[in-house]
Amino acid sequence: MLKTIRPVSMLLLLAGLPTSLTHAGITHRDAVEQIQQNNPCTGIVKDASGETIIGASVVVKGTTNGTITDLNGEFSLSNITSGTTIQISYIGYKDIEMVWNGSPLNVILQEDTKVLDEVVVVGFGTQKKINLTGAVSTVDTKVLESRPVSQVGQALQGTVPGLNLSASDLGGQLGQSMSVNIRGTGTIGTGSSASPLVLIDGIEGNMNNLNPDDIENISVLKDAASSSIYGSRAAFGVILITTKKGKAGKMQVNYNNNFRYSGPTNLPELLDSYSFANYFNEMSVNQGNQIIFTEETMQRIQDYMAGKITDTTVPNGTNWHFHEKANDNVDWYKVHFKWAWSNEHNISLNGGTEKLQYYVSGNYLNQNGNLRYGNDNLKRYNFTAKVNTQINKYIDFNINTKFIRFDLDNPLYSDMGGLLYHDIARMWPMMPFKDPNGHYMRNGKLAQLTEGGRAKTHNDNIYLQGQLVLHPLKNWNIYVEGGMRIINENQQTNLNAIYEYNIDNQPVAMAFAGDYSPGATFARSSFSNTNFYTTSIYTDYTLDLNKHNLKFMAGMNTEENKYRDLSVQRDNVITPSIPEISASVGEDKINKAYVYDWATAGFFGRINYNYDDRYLAEFNIRYDGSSRFLRDQRWNVFPSFSLGWNAARESFFQPISHIINILKPRVSWGMLGNQNTSSYYPFYLSQSVTANGGGWLMNGVRPTVAGAPGVVSSTLTWEKVYNTNFGLDFGFFNNRLTGYFEYYIRQTRDMVGPPAEIGAALGISLPNTNNATLDNRGWDLQINWQDRIGKVNYNVGFNLSDNRVKVTKYPNESMSLNTYYNGMVLGEIWGYETAGIAKSDEEMNNWLSTHDQSKLGSEWGAGDIMYKDLNGDGVIDNGNNTLGNHGDLKVIGNSNPRFRFGLTLGANWKGFDVQMFFQGVMKRDLWVSGPLFWGGDGGEWQSTGLKQHLDYFRPENTSSVFGPNVDSYYPKAYIGDKGNKNKYTQTRYLQNAAYMRMKNLQIGYTFPQEWTNKLHVDRLRVFFSGENLFTLTGIAGMFDPEATAANGWSSGKTYPLSQTFSFGLNLTL
Repeated sequence: MLKTIRPVSMLLLLAGLPTSLTHAGITHRDAVEQIQQNNPCTGIVKDASGETIIGASVVVKGTTNGTITDLNGEFSLSNITSGTTIQISYIGYKDIEMVWNGSPLNVILQEDTKVLDEVVVVGFGTQKKINLTGAVSTVDTKVLESRPVSQVGQALQGTVPGLNLSASDLGGQLGQSMSVNIRGTGTIGTGSSASPLVLIDGIEGNMNNLNPDDIENISVLKDAASSSIYGSRAAFGVILITTKKGKAGKMQVNYNNNFRYSGPTNLPELLDSYSFANYFNEMSVNQGNQIIFTEETMQRIQDYMAGKITDTTVPNGTNWHFHEKANDNVDWYKVHFKWAWSNEHNISLNGGTEKLQYYVSGNYLNQNGNLRYGNDNLKRYNFTAKVNTQINKYIDFNINTKFIRFDLDNPLYSDMGGLLYHDIARMWPMMPFKDPNGHYMRNGKLAQLTEGGRAKTHNDNIYLQGQLVLHPLKNWNIYVEGGMRIINENQQTNLNAIYEYNIDNQPVAMAFAGDYSPGATFARSSFSNTNFYTTSIYTDYTLDLNKHNLKFMAGMNTEENKYRDLSVQRDNVITPSIPEISASVGEDKINKAYVYDWATAGFFGRINYNYDDRYLAEFNIRYDGSSRFLRDQRWNVFPSFSLGWNAARESFFQPISHIINILKPRVSWGMLGNQNTSSYYPFYLSQSVTANGGGWLMNGVRPTVAGAPGVVSSTLTWEKVYNTNFGLDFGFFNNRLTGYFEYYIRQTRDMVGPPAEIGAALGISLPNTNNATLDNRGWDLQINWQDRIGKVNYNVGFNLSDNRVKVTKYPNESMSLNTYYNGMVLGEIWGYETAGIAKSDEEMNNWLSTHDQSKLGSEWGAGDIMYKDLNGDGVIDNGNNTLGNHGDLKVIGNSNPRFRFGLTLGANWKGFDVQMFFQGVMKRDLWVSGPLFWGGDGGEWQSTGLKQHLDYFRPENTSSVFGPNVDSYYPKAYIGDKGNKNKYTQTRYLQNAAYMRMKNLQIGYTFPQEWTNKLHVDRLRVFFSGENLFTLTGIAGMFDPEATAANGWSSGKTYPLSQTFSFGLNLTL
């Protein structure tokens, strides 16, 4: 209730801005005192306490005839006839409608309590948001609407502080899911996983397979107090996704679509052939070798670029030259990646009676990838059906089923762990696209992509859930739930023979990749099946005793997971048109056969107490057991509690209740065990057995071999997570300004680390033990503002999170910098401090006279790096690479982002709406390596030349075609090992990998209802949306700051992320 502080409205009043905002509301005739009077329509608007409201919107319903109240809360509307409906609205109050009959209106607006009444989904139930004491954040599902993304995770990035999503190692390749964690790294234990538990309608699932249009709400449980009810599967948080259900009333049909055009966000800029050849020649000479491209080849390159010749290469005996003697001019990044069209369609039907409601939906996504050759594609089909019934006043029954299918079709060469992107980075522009006879040449890998075979994945997810709810007494509910999820996946992979053509236009079999002989073929089938079953029985009872409110909940939950995996192969496919095992004649091979089962059981309870909605307390306990552990270690107790105080409801806050609406400090503590491991916990004795793994032949066959069995520690126990959370929820100015701040401490203890550093006299490694501890600290901030300026409603949302993780205990007695050590901050980058690049031999010699760099390299001269002597011993080295003796190394940065943020801006006016969403990270360093950054890196076959690489050192007296460059960014360029001395991790080339990216811009228009009613349409909206529109970053231009993964090769060799433009409509009948 703003009585005196309404600055925005005051400015609008002085500006004389009219309003045309229309709002649907509830007619409150008892709020109107009518006094007989003729035109115009006049009146006054007040709040429940009698204070006048300045700047309230007063509009004739269905028109643009409107005004706002003045400094006295009064208004006047002209040209109004008796019987006209008037709408009155103001931010923070319930909208109201009334019929004017000629008398002045005395309007009383009631405070809108929707913020106070908002209900949040929590573990095994719901709670009023105002009474939450744990760290629970909700996602505004508007961020999912009409976004041109193929996965839910892509739309969630940056929406909730502490919910961290990042691109996979393979970047934007189809079928890849973003990695996700809540509040940073949770464990470094051997085999342990810190992924959050994702529950979809109460059953574990993959959120990235969902149809985003089916999602009703998303809750993120970030602390132990909120997630402990789920036990040891939720040690690092929970993402609760609730899908839509039917609503009583006539059947409503919704149809949404979007058509997308997407392409790479960022591609490296390859040098033209002439510049590339000169760059390579200079690097080769600097290395002490001969030039790579002869004068004759250089002339052909120039002639081809000038259009004087059309042949791209010359004969090499019976074949064609494809690298050092070729003369094409190809930008291989533009050749391999393209822009592509995709589309998505959603339809849903919902309705029903008070006794039975239904919701049915279907979704189809056809996503084309950005590979120009090979045609990668993803198709997803979703079907959902929900029925909620009230059998009688004592029994409800709900059933929910989902069917999800996706078909992923990639060229085999793009499905080999990033090999394709490694090869693209090594392609030279003069390597011919086609030979003079019109066939693809070998270095472009185009034959592999177009003819070398496919990798097809067919995946079916089936969910079936049932819930029986009993209401034996008032406020007493009993829930009986059962669910199953079945995943069947079939991967069909085939390798076809590929060919290059000689100068006589005859095919010559070519090796597909390094591990294959020329002409090799195979057909491979992999089958996996997962059956997951869960049951829950729980009950809750609510007891209200005057101002004392209690809610008790207790129950049990079981889960069972069965996994089977088999991969078989047969070589020598008869014909590429039938790439099946049954049409192959080679030897049968079993590539993999795997069986893995686990089960959990848990008993849980929760008590919620509040006194007069002011003093809040919650206590949770779970007694959890897991089959992953040995019998005597199988069960454990995990408690948590939380306290809160709704201070704004105290009597001493009432005089300023119009300013402070919500002020709730809260604190929570909890302990959880972590049973999420890559396979079995290392309680179990293991012994490796490898079929056909012997290094010798017996009767022409490799024998099956077994390794020595491992040793198990008798003292192994659970990995435990202790979580403390301090929070403050706030709401000011009639809840225009809302948000929260949280500070947390999460300690992961008893992580399974490596054996102690002692000699092993057993002939095998020593057993793993619980010997590591991790300390995770940080804070989350969320701020939202919503208001109105004249005819425009607008909103601003900002979130920011901070996180640092430190190793406080680890078995590294020598304190080697090659692994974790006590006191290490995860992500630390150790390196040398750089003084600069020597501009002359004299400057380098002077530097070397006091800085011995011989341990880093030899033949130092002009253009090489000068490293600082930080320990003052006159020698530049890393000591013995330990914390106690690290020589001249120091911590120069950290690769883990210190801050992550999201910014949302939105507005609507006369049916038009616009939403902008920005996401990014701050204070993040990155050390990048490999040819994409350095250009010349290793030998000539691993090197490349991009436009940025020409900024390398060249002396004043250079003969280079590029001229001198003594103030260069890069040092002297070498093709070979001489350049390694300049590439040690150092301050000069440490990258600032912070960025801000415009993740989404959406502009829509909703047609007026008086128009759509004539078409028998309830709502019609058209929109345009853009994804990843621009990026502000300090990282080197050849890298996308979100996709720098190495994939086992080197930095940036990955599938580019996509920039997308889309348009579509939202239709409701």
